[in-house]
Amino acid sequence: MNHHQWIADAARLQAEERAFALVTVLRAQAPTSAKAGDKALVTADGQIHGWIGGGCAQPAVVKTVRQALASGQPQSIRIAPTDETAERTLGDVLEFGMACHSGGTLELFIDPVLPAPKLVVFGDSPVARALTGLAPRIGLQAVLVAEGAQASHFPDAARVIDSDRSEAVAQALPAGGLVVVATQGRRDLQALRAALALQPQTLWFVASERKAGVLRESLVSAGEDPARVAAIVAPAGEPIGAQTPEEIALAVLATVVAARRGRSVQAATPVAEKPAPKFTLDLPPMAAGSCCGGGAAKPATAEPAVEAAPPAAATQSCCGGN
Repeated sequence: MNHHQWIADAARLQAEERAFALVTVLRAQAPTSAKAGDKALVTADGQIHGWIGGGCAQPAVVKTVRQALASGQPQSIRIAPTDETAERTLGDVLEFGMACHSGGTLELFIDPVLPAPKLVVFGDSPVARALTGLAPRIGLQAVLVAEGAQASHFPDAARVIDSDRSEAVAQALPAGGLVVVATQGRRDLQALRAALALQPQTLWFVASERKAGVLRESLVSAGEDPARVAAIVAPAGEPIGAQTPEEIALAVLATVVAARRGRSVQAATPVAEKPAPKFTLDLPPMAAGSCCGGGAAKPATAEPAVEAAPPAAATQSCCGGN
């Protein structure tokens, strides 16, 4: 038996984007056919590539692998002899009773290996390019969709689809997932239709609230499901004052990460502006070498208010600024 075949199997499964768990025997108490250090790759459909023991251990392993792949969390298990099949939790170890004749005990560690989740980005725009560049750095596979897109323009994208027609996109990509439309004025409506055809888990649209509202109305008028259209998130991204394409992409990815982690991200609620109170300033002579004289602020009185002149520019202020 090739004890290192699991490495090649892991590479193959990852290339196929199939989820699996690496199962390692930590401890084996005779009589068992498995030995400490034995490894196997186990998929959700119960395929076992490698060796971790005989038929008595495999059902418990496959069951736990499925749970680990669903949760994404590793799990330690112990399979021990008992008169009846039982399952209980001992600290952080899940113990299975094994009513087999071998009588041995196995302790195994199950480590799930999941394909990187996809982020589908629509648009051939500066923000779309920034998204495909940043997404892989936070563990996402970026798939770029744009009419006439060239793969050379998106070197960090795992895949480039050069058509934004709804039928072509639905055939090329599975339903669900995370989708960002960053068309920025070029084929906005076509991209939104194709994005909705994917029935995404969450759909973000990089646009102003006003523009998004107009396009929502157009989508509903064209026959799109009003509930799905209403679920489009726009404006997209955390309110961090982003201006450059890279900053906008960063803000959008922050909400994508929050969605993946089950966190609710809400846009900042605008606060009604209130007129600033006027103050009279009693300023003593400024000390030599100082650009920030002290002084007590007093509420305005019946006397004429003296308002401090605003600084000429933030770069000329040593007392803070924008």
